[in-house]
Amino acid sequence: MRRIVIVGYGMAGARLADELRRRDQDISITIIGAEPHAAYNRVLLSTVVAGTMTPESTRLHDEKWAAEHNIDLRLGQDVQAIDRASRTVTVSDEPIPYDALVLATGSTPWVPPAEGLLEDGKLAAGVVAFRTLDDCAEIEAKAHKGAPVVVLGGGLLGIEAARGLAGRGCLVTVVHPVGHLMERQLDPGAGGVLARTLGQLGIEFKLNALAAKYLPGDGLILDDGTHVPAELVVVSAGVRAETSLAVEAGLEVDRGIVVDDTLRTSDPRIHAIGDCAQHPGTVSGLVQPAWDQAAVLADRLTGANPASRYRGTSVVTRLKARDVDLAALGDVHTDVDCPDSEVLCFQEPSRGRYAKLVLRDDRVTGAIVLGAPDAAATITQLYDRGIPAPTDRLALLLGRALPAEAASPADLPSSAVICRCNTVSKGQIVSAWRAGAETVPEIAQATRATTGCGGCKDAVCGLVDWLSASQPQIA
Repeated sequence: MRRIVIVGYGMAGARLADELRRRDQDISITIIGAEPHAAYNRVLLSTVVAGTMTPESTRLHDEKWAAEHNIDLRLGQDVQAIDRASRTVTVSDEPIPYDALVLATGSTPWVPPAEGLLEDGKLAAGVVAFRTLDDCAEIEAKAHKGAPVVVLGGGLLGIEAARGLAGRGCLVTVVHPVGHLMERQLDPGAGGVLARTLGQLGIEFKLNALAAKYLPGDGLILDDGTHVPAELVVVSAGVRAETSLAVEAGLEVDRGIVVDDTLRTSDPRIHAIGDCAQHPGTVSGLVQPAWDQAAVLADRLTGANPASRYRGTSVVTRLKARDVDLAALGDVHTDVDCPDSEVLCFQEPSRGRYAKLVLRDDRVTGAIVLGAPDAAATITQLYDRGIPAPTDRLALLLGRALPAEAASPADLPSSAVICRCNTVSKGQIVSAWRAGAETVPEIAQATRATTGCGGCKDAVCGLVDWLSASQPQIA
């Protein structure tokens, strides 16, 4: 029996185990997870901080699931070493043999080099990272209504953490070293409108600012001498790939564990997926590439499709923050005067709206859509399918021009992607419904639609309503 050992039980490792079992019921699977919790959806942690979801509702798997699927699940344990010669990993002094080893060790928070944030290599009292369920529990325990809180980092996760904390009644200040928010996904114009929108929700910002010194119980001193009061500092300033095991095992490591299109490392018996892996087609810190990689690797490790290759992931980033609808995709940093592209921009800061559309040869190659969910949905479909954009660009940008095929669920083609996180098409949802999955939870169980970021839930509900209405009524 082929033995597969997965090191890491985050979203990448959990998805790989699921994909393996979908393809092969007999293959031996061992999962080693450092956290004491069963796998959970890290994308939803900001909703846990906000108090709108419980930790239990974020679970992807549990120990019962592992037992039912004959998976050897070891929680709260670390791999001490990888022995490539004997093909074993050592856990609690026990060697575990493997035929294929998969590193899904994820990433660790990066802590800015401000004086006092770390004590003896650990976060100081009153400083919490925003990365795990345990972090959320600590934040909840310390983030009281009316308490001043500083979030270090104005990227995607930092903004989600800040919105969640503001929703709890905290007085939140975001400190960010760049001149606008979410600089990886947004241009300065969109970043400015986002900051204004969040400001109306009670969040303050210190941009182009670095934390210089942490004063426990008092707050931060910034590099310009400004004092920012804080009873709690939440660190969300970026992540670094967790590669220590790979380095110790002598694998090729750069910014992450280097993998090829088959997701093999420099040792053909060892693979890597998710945040710890470095592939030219990936964007770190997002779940969709990890799940695409898990499907490819499961195809290869089970022999279901030996020709399967990972060629990269076309990512659509959505901000999971209450009262803010933001989508960013493709090349968003193209200037309006670029000779090779058609670039349109619209902004209405007072109403929290900003839209930028980048096209080449009539195809959408990039977009930022803030405060216009109808436009975001249409533009994302055009981007996913690579079809020509409507000639009325302004109507498209404002969400008033829908492609003919997207006028209703009935008119969407079967190939239309409904759930990007799990690459679930309309055709798959229709097939699941016809097979007996007639509610949204049943559709989720059958196809995984809605189980990623949750942004497709309205679309899935619309499809279910349409399918139910089209069912012949029996008198």
